[in-house]
Amino acid sequence: MITVALDINGREHRAEIDPRMLLVEFVRRRAGLTGTHVGCDTSQCGACTVHLDGIAVKSCTVFAAQAEGHAVTTIEGVSPEEGLSPLQAAFKEHHALQCGFCTPGMIMSALDMIRRGDATDEASVRAGLEGNLCRCTGYQNIVAAILAGAAAMAEG
Repeated sequence: MITVALDINGREHRAEIDPRMLLVEFVRRRAGLTGTHVGCDTSQCGACTVHLDGIAVKSCTVFAAQAEGHAVTTIEGVSPEEGLSPLQAAFKEHHALQCGFCTPGMIMSALDMIRRGDATDEASVRAGLEGNLCRCTGYQNIVAAILAGAAAMAEG
């Protein structure tokens, strides 16, 4: 067992863990932040996507101990104190979710895509979402929401 202290959404979470504990498990079980989902355990679906120092990573591929000393942001850390972030509002406005299981990972991946300047048109957004699976929506509304969210973030 080892003790780790992780900065998640600006708050320290300290716990004694097995060194093999994955970041997704720490986020959900130790920090109690269940917006980050476990979808496939093989890093194919993107449901567990979080930001590590501002860069999107699949938290099922990172040991919790590797995140010590880094800033972790989950979907819970994206929203302002009241209301929704511009990207979350765009997902709602464009009906970019059905069951909602993939939505946190999609939003976290999209925020990274927008940060990199890679959300400029439908083709670039679709390419940027290759590591995120949705089994409900067909992606059209997700792509539209990301483009709208990127535009809103550029304006404001």
